[in-house]
Amino acid sequence: MKTQRRKRFGIQALWTLLTNANFTGFLDGKLYKGPLKQFCVPGLNCYSCPGALGSCPIGAMQALAGSPDYALSLLVLGFLMVVGGLGGRLVCGFLCPFGWFQDLLHRIPFPKKFSTRRLRPLTWLKYGVLVVFVFLLPNLMVNVLGMGDPTFCKYLCPQGILEGALPLAAVSENTRAALGALFQWKFALLLAVVLLSVMVSRPFCKYLCPLGAIYALFNKFSLYRLRFLPEECVHCGKCVTICPMDCDPTRDPNSPECIRCGECVAVCPTRALQKPKIGAGLPDKTAPYKGVEL
Repeated sequence: MKTQRRKRFGIQALWTLLTNANFTGFLDGKLYKGPLKQFCVPGLNCYSCPGALGSCPIGAMQALAGSPDYALSLLVLGFLMVVGGLGGRLVCGFLCPFGWFQDLLHRIPFPKKFSTRRLRPLTWLKYGVLVVFVFLLPNLMVNVLGMGDPTFCKYLCPQGILEGALPLAAVSENTRAALGALFQWKFALLLAVVLLSVMVSRPFCKYLCPLGAIYALFNKFSLYRLRFLPEECVHCGKCVTICPMDCDPTRDPNSPECIRCGECVAVCPTRALQKPKIGAGLPDKTAPYKGVEL
């Protein structure tokens, strides 16, 4: 299990480094505006980060909200559908810098780590955030030019403060002078996420992330799906205990909340839970959970 966790952390770190490789931006406070910025990265990665080489899909969708030209938004939605169709929330587990940030925080020693299993109904909040702050408000609250306000990015996204405002404020006096009440609100939100992440696993991913909500819709249909073999299960409960997202893989191995971290597979003593395998054929159609093996 530790080997699986180290591999995942290594992939997360490498991906964060590769997608935020404009290192000079952290020194001169200038954003990268080259050709790569026209493309989206799959995870939550702020466009306004000095190091960002690509665009955040949520930010890109909101960039032209309310505009009569929806070409960019449709391209971004197509991109999300392709990525979600391939791996579902695999992106959350391996390719999201803010997910990695929360994972790192949760590794900090704390006297008592808290379970959020009883708070499972609150996971529906992120779908509300997706509908209201990503789609409805930006299309309803438009300016005289017909452009919508990027309400999620502006009011709720803590990644913008972490990757954008704080690094820019550190090197730019003009940025520091422009900080006001909105910065204070979002900094307080980021601080709350930081503190909660030490005590519980991935609070932002579970309850507020609209990108996770989009990918969650594909979990049961994506090409990458876990396979559960009920005849091999000894009901030890290890997979339930280890899951950072409060899933029960024996009931639903491809739950919308599953981020494909693989820890349940690594801890299973009988290999009742399995990842997709190349060339292994299709699973037994008589099994109650039919994950696709590639």
